[in-house]
Amino acid sequence: MTKGRIFSGMQPSGRFHLGNYMGALENWVRLQNDYECFFSIVDLHALTSSYADTSKLQDNIREMAIDWLSAGLDPEKNVIFCQSHVKEHAELALLLGMMTPLGWLERVPTYKDKLQDLEGSGKDLHTYGFLGYPVLMAADIMLYKATCVPVGQDQSAHLELTREIVRRFNYIYNKEIFPEPQAVYSKAKVLPGIDGRKMSKSYGNTIPFGASPEEMWNAIRMMTTDPNRIRKTDKGNPEVCIVDKFQKVFNEAEYENIVAQCRAGEIGCVQCKKCLNAKMNEMLKEIHERRMELSEKPEYIREVLAYGAERAQKEAVKNMAEIKAAMNL
Repeated sequence: MTKGRIFSGMQPSGRFHLGNYMGALENWVRLQNDYECFFSIVDLHALTSSYADTSKLQDNIREMAIDWLSAGLDPEKNVIFCQSHVKEHAELALLLGMMTPLGWLERVPTYKDKLQDLEGSGKDLHTYGFLGYPVLMAADIMLYKATCVPVGQDQSAHLELTREIVRRFNYIYNKEIFPEPQAVYSKAKVLPGIDGRKMSKSYGNTIPFGASPEEMWNAIRMMTTDPNRIRKTDKGNPEVCIVDKFQKVFNEAEYENIVAQCRAGEIGCVQCKKCLNAKMNEMLKEIHERRMELSEKPEYIREVLAYGAERAQKEAVKNMAEIKAAMNL
């Protein structure tokens, strides 16, 4: 017996990194055992900010599917599919857009923030699609009558907008068509980038998900450490060291001892990095191997997405019939 139905998705906007995994995907793998899950590669959402260059879109979709499967998502246990393969997502977004007040969209906190963040990037985001992407997100969730959505604290405003749209639809058409989806707050481990800033592809400070041992070491050796520590015997300050943040996540058993050695000047930064490198490679070895294996099976990846789209569309068609009937369409 499951606790409810989950919908969640990720944009295929470039190579998946370890921060994405620890922040969301690791939690999805846990949730699949307790919920009925619909996980979508939301390529229509990717168009809201990258509509002008879609040359790598299909590659990104395939790579994201490989990432999800190598992390442990089961394509039999979950419905794993590409958003644009189920046309009802766009259809429901259009219908919901007819009744969503403009002011609701303009007050979404991340709307103006993202416009400012991308100012000077050459991207024109003053578009209908970018303003309306929360409606598309609501459609994604409502199409499957999802009861739960895994979110981080910074995404709660988006989910609340979906809940407002649900209430508005049910009130206008006087039918309880949609449940109000509840937040399932993820137990995410937040990883900084190797330079201390947020881990982001745009900063070039990421560790690729499924990194090879060589890629892993190249990233770890570039991590910033205590700038005041020059010699191994100098006493270190773990609070200002990026390696310390990763040791805490990937080397819990030895963490307290390493911190004590650092503060006493008994372990050097290079030695600490080598220890972290060994632990991270050990913990992520199976994911890397599965990813390498799946990368050689493009036909299997296509089959997984086709199978997921077939299952998703069966549910979408049934629910759209009920939605359109309520709207007298």
